[in-house]
Amino acid sequence: MPTWVIILSIFAGIFSLASAIFDWEWFMTNYKAALFVRILGRNGARLFYALLGLALAGLGFGGAFGLIPPR
Repeated sequence: MPTWVIILSIFAGIFSLASAIFDWEWFMTNYKAALFVRILGRNGARLFYALLGLALAGLGFGGAFGLIPPR
């Protein structure tokens, strides 16, 4: 896994997790996130973004520590 993919996935995961935890209004009212808010409700969208953040950060840390084998 390239280093830039590892760094990008870690930062994107932390950002997504932080937006779910702190319930940032500007994030949840963005037109892309608003779709999930309409479908899942506010708390459902927060849960979705928290799980997405954990998955992205986990992928990044897994690549950083060699838990994900290279292709």
